[in-house]
This record gives sequence, structure tokens and C-alpha cells, in this order.
Amino acid sequence: MPTSRISDAFARAKGENRAALVTYIMAGDPDLETSFEAMKALRDNGADIIELGAPFTDPMADGASIQKAGLRSLAKGTTLRDTLKLAARFREEDQTTPLILMGYANPVFRMGYGEFASAAAEAGIDGTILVDLPPEEDGELREEYAKHDLSVIRLATPTTHEARMAKVAEGASGFLYFVAVTGVTGAGSADPKAISGNIEMAKRVSGLPVCVGFGVKSGAQAAEMAKIADGVVVGSAFVDHAEKAHESGDFSSAPRGMGVLAQELSSAIKEVAKP
Repeated sequence: MPTSRISDAFARAKGENRAALVTYIMAGDPDLETSFEAMKALRDNGADIIELGAPFTDPMADGASIQKAGLRSLAKGTTLRDTLKLAARFREEDQTTPLILMGYANPVFRMGYGEFASAAAEAGIDGTILVDLPPEEDGELREEYAKHDLSVIRLATPTTHEARMAKVAEGASGFLYFVAVTGVTGAGSADPKAISGNIEMAKRVSGLPVCVGFGVKSGAQAAEMAKIADGVVVGSAFVDHAEKAHESGDFSSAPRGMGVLAQELSSAIKEVAKP
């Protein structure tokens, strides 16, 4: 079921002649209950896939917005197991929307790859993006994931050459996450024309749907990326709504704001016909 949920999501988007919308939030920011409501708001407003961030103390790939989100979540005491419980709660009422856990290898390694894979599958997680675990070092993890049909989703960048892309694609499944900028999440904005050739190469070499993320914040940016990719990933712009809610004390504003943004992004993507 897990991998098929992901492939089904891309098939539905392709059937509608559009790219998929992949949305990211940090679990437990501003709290777990609000995260649950945010997940529903994203789904109800056009998100095809939800990435659920697991907070970690040293998020090397993340910019200021997600770094602060992780710290707020950790301050609330959110753990990897809490993130899985949140996914399980969502999965009780939604058996269709793919859930991707995005985070770092240390907490997963500490739990144990086998125990984590079993717990993730039980919670309804479809795959993970562990940004600091390269292909050369995830063999044991992939073996455990294979027992539960979990996807190992890998990252590629504008500096990933073709030979390296083949290695990145080896053993990967679900989709390929293409980092549009050479930097951290939320940093700058990418030029679709500059990376269109990279995207085509990634599709050809991997044989997987390719989603573009990092630096996509608005409907206009999402529409441009939707012209060249199978999916568009937006994270920091959603996390910023959680920060505003945290600062105002009105946590209910986060799911509302995220829902409005998801609708904007989804509508913009749908207006762009795929070639």
C-alpha cells in the first residue's frame, strides 16, 4: 500500500494534466493538535502529498524558518515517536493521501532501522526523506523498508551530474526530490530555465517522478516549476504560518493560513497545462 499511495497520487495528477502539490509542515509546531488540523487543511485545499517534518537539533539542510520550527517543536517535547503518532492519527481518517516523513538519520538510527520501519508502516507513513543519509550508507535501512514497502526518497541538486544521479536513483522509489537551489530550505528562488535540463536528466536516469523544492513560496513560482516537474514542493511558506500563530497565540490561525496558501498553490498549478 505505501508505495502505491505515492504512485497513485502522481497518476491522479498526471490524469488531470498537472503537477502534484507536495506540502511540508513541522510536526508539533506550534503543537501536535494544530499540526493535525493543518494536515487536514492541506489535504482539503489541494495538497496531493504531505511531508511531515520530524524535529531534530541539527537540521543542516534547513533554512531559518524550518530551523526555528524544529526548535519550537522540540521545546514542546515533540519526539520522533510523537511524529509517528500524528501520522497514525491522520491515517485513521485518510487512507489515500501519501505521508512522507522528512528529517535526519540520527533519530531513526537511534530507534533502530528495523523498529522504525515497522513503526512507520504501522503509522501509515509511505516513505521518508532522510537528507543526511547518502545512498552509500542506507543499505541497511533499505533492507528494512523493503519488508514494509516503504519508499526511500532521495535528494538531487543542480550540481548532481549524470553518473551521480544514477547512484542517487539506485534503490530509490516513490519520487525524486530535486533541490532547486544550491542552498538551504527557503533560501532564494530558483530559475526554472536554469534547471529544466537537470530535471529532464533526473527523470530519464531515475525513471521516477521528479519534484522540485527549496525556494518555492508563491503560486506564481509553483506554476513555473509545474511546467518542468512532476511535482512542486513547498515548505517554509507553510511553516511561516505556524510561526505567526506561535507569536500571536492564536494557534487556529495556522491551519487556516496554510489552507489558503495550499489553495493558492493548487489553483496556480492547475492553471498550467503539462506538455
